[in-house]
Amino acid sequence: MSFLARTVAPLLIALAAATPLKAESLDVRIGYLQWLPDQGPVLSNVIPEPEDAGLRGAELAINDNSTTGKFLGQTYSLQSDVADSEEAAIAAFDAMRENGLDLFVVNAPASTLKALTEKAGDNTLIFNAGAEDDALRTGQCHVNLLHTIPSYSMLTDALGQWLNQRRWDEVFLITGPTEADRNWANAFRRSARRFGLEIVEDKPWTFDADLRRTASKELPLFTQARDYDAVVVADVRGDFGEYVPFNTWLPRPVVGTQGMSPVTWHRVVESWGAAQLQNRFRELANRDMNSEDYAAWAAIRAIGTAVTDLNSANATEIRNFLFSDKFQLAAFKGRKVTFRDWNGQMRQPIPMVHPRGLVATAPFEGFLHPNTELDTLGFDQPESECRNNG
Repeated sequence: MSFLARTVAPLLIALAAATPLKAESLDVRIGYLQWLPDQGPVLSNVIPEPEDAGLRGAELAINDNSTTGKFLGQTYSLQSDVADSEEAAIAAFDAMRENGLDLFVVNAPASTLKALTEKAGDNTLIFNAGAEDDALRTGQCHVNLLHTIPSYSMLTDALGQWLNQRRWDEVFLITGPTEADRNWANAFRRSARRFGLEIVEDKPWTFDADLRRTASKELPLFTQARDYDAVVVADVRGDFGEYVPFNTWLPRPVVGTQGMSPVTWHRVVESWGAAQLQNRFRELANRDMNSEDYAAWAAIRAIGTAVTDLNSANATEIRNFLFSDKFQLAAFKGRKVTFRDWNGQMRQPIPMVHPRGLVATAPFEGFLHPNTELDTLGFDQPESECRNNG
């Protein structure tokens, strides 16, 4: 045997021993369900939300997970259904579970989420990527329901902190006619008490006039008051709120669901690497990423983070990991995000935006918390009845 053969042969054996055999592919299957009820025509010219809001964010996250997972023998797939009724959404949920899926991302009303969690087994994990209702985080919690969309109170607490910081302490609140409007307004009333704001006028919007023709006459009269620092609008779907800016009795800023708004995500968020996420999304969907897209993306990326650490797609193991100290998600919001262990809400900063720019990001300096300033947004543990982890 030659010197070269005697040298190379042991080296090849050593390399073979040091190189692990390729593991079997880990198949990670995720179900995406969407059902958004038709609330009738909107009374303004507001641009409607895209019909694929949420779904495209889920698809982007599948692509992102697959990019890293392919080096670890992971295969990600998405089974989706955009239903036209709550019954259809529940039927699709049942069909996916019968097909072996136990990881779900859902963009649907709170009532639908409750129905799904009641039908789900102990080994089914559901991520709420659409319902902002506070009740799901305070008294109607389910141990296997996690929330990547912020609650109404997280959004309004961000606004309350900002108003407090600016010393705009007296506000005029206008509440629209829908249940979502009332829920948003109720959350803001709580935030006002929490951050020392005074609601000097609290008026419901009861008109059904076409404000495209009458806004300059109707709104100055409607917003008459002795004084206020800002007008807060609770008009979730955009019936009238788009016409409030620049039509108020006093020359004051408009904030809330219109004007400057606290949101989960917006196209103007570009710091902390977010511009790359925005570009990838536009390339995929040919539109801008919105809050539902971001919430669905964050849910599936959280699953991917857990699967990578655990080398397992078991829903129970993923749930336990997401609530542990090991989990952190780089979420393009300036800090790592985690889940609150008492109610499953994802802690996250809240961008404050107007249609063409980022104003600020909550929480703000000076609002302290013994654990993390992110828990100054929304119901804290002592304020919630939920104890999802004991």
